[in-house]
Amino acid sequence: MPFPPVEEQLAVIRRGTEQIVPEPELVEKLEKSPPPTRRCGSSTASTPPGIDLHLGHTVPMRKMRQFQALGHQAVIILGNYTALVGDPSGRDETRARLTAEQVEANAADYLGQLGKVIDLDAAEVVPNGDWGLPR
Repeated sequence: MPFPPVEEQLAVIRRGTEQIVPEPELVEKLEKSPPPTRRCGSSTASTPPGIDLHLGHTVPMRKMRQFQALGHQAVIILGNYTALVGDPSGRDETRARLTAEQVEANAADYLGQLGKVIDLDAAEVVPNGDWGLPR
């Protein structure tokens, strides 16, 4: 699939966006992204304490899908380690720690829902436990 020129990509990326910060840096990354698989897309991080996606997930999911439609690879950072340690994510109280089995089940459900919007076969799913869990 030939990649659209940078200006065409920017027109798509700007749709539904109030501001791109910093846009010149995005332009530079779009120009430097090497074919055939460009990894200059959107990424999202999510912790699977539960299994439901909500309205707050829709903006990054739709933007990620737009990047995929332009030929870029989506990178999904899955917060499996974060769910195991009970990260409060800006809350006053720490979330309850989940078992590895609960996190795995929640992640599978989460990815199943995400896969209705994102092409998971063309995405890279990176569990943040790869960085923090002992091997």
